[in-house]
Amino acid sequence: MNAEKTQLSILYLGPVSGTCLDRAHAIRRLGHQVEHVDLRKLLPDTPWIDRLIWHIGGDVFCPWIVKRLGVRLTGLKFDLCYVDGGELVAPGVIALLRQHAEKMISYSIDDPLGPRDGARFKAFRKSLPYYDINAVVREVNVAEAYVLGATKVMRVYRSADEISHAPRILTAQDHQQWDSEVLFLGSWFPGRGAFLLDLVQRGVPLTIRGPNWHKAPEWQKLKAYWKGGSIAGDDYAKAIQCARVNLGLLSKENRDLHTTRSSEIPALGGLFCAERTSEHLAMYEEKKEALFWNDAEECAAACQYALADKARCLAIAEAGHQRVKKNGHYNEMIIASILAAGLAT
Repeated sequence: MNAEKTQLSILYLGPVSGTCLDRAHAIRRLGHQVEHVDLRKLLPDTPWIDRLIWHIGGDVFCPWIVKRLGVRLTGLKFDLCYVDGGELVAPGVIALLRQHAEKMISYSIDDPLGPRDGARFKAFRKSLPYYDINAVVREVNVAEAYVLGATKVMRVYRSADEISHAPRILTAQDHQQWDSEVLFLGSWFPGRGAFLLDLVQRGVPLTIRGPNWHKAPEWQKLKAYWKGGSIAGDDYAKAIQCARVNLGLLSKENRDLHTTRSSEIPALGGLFCAERTSEHLAMYEEKKEALFWNDAEECAAACQYALADKARCLAIAEAGHQRVKKNGHYNEMIIASILAAGLAT
């Protein structure tokens, strides 16, 4: 069966929100039928469930998931099941899914085999041997997955979405609301506050948007630069488009060498200014398609380099936009390759 030419019936397991929803829509745009089920919605709507997943693992909820999912899937058959995330998909859940789907694919943009998230991905790790293919976004995960019994592992890059991350037509009101010089759009994590404060002290005209920044030890010095919490959809796109420079920060605990922002920002036409890594250097040519740095001093210099020349700033942003298209780091292309590999097993 050819995933690119034949319409497939696909059971898609993952949140009906965020980039996961983008990927489900991308599968539909590829011409496939999708039944989208959020396993978390099969459990009680209480934060205690999420805390238990993080502290003892999602496999403890396997009997509950199997019972409720079994009812949901009664009488349904699929060509394949595409699991996006997998923290609630224990081997017992896969045994049920095998009764309804011919092939099993897992995909995760997180670091489910790394140390950061505690027991959150305990069920995922137990289930690795039972998938036909496991798609991961970190090279280090490939060997780790095989050690845990995976039969076939595919490494892919994270991807922007053809629709969600297509540039918007901007109005004067959009510019009034969203214009910024240097933008960091993202959550607070330990270490990020100190880095951004260093930039501010070096004269970088910074804007911060994202959740949990009140937790930063540097909050009192950074709150003047914080312009609001989480944004999504058109607001997310417009904020990036209206920034002259967009910072890309990595999570060391998550072992990032690139993130979804690494493709989303250039896809939206934003100038991408991020930490210099082997993967970023493979994705973009430095100073022509993106700007890279190793520390706050070099980051501040890169920001000033871009801001000093508007034409140069726009040229780098446009070159990065063309490069992400050439790279093919978009949902439809990446997912089509995953589906084809899964069906070939």
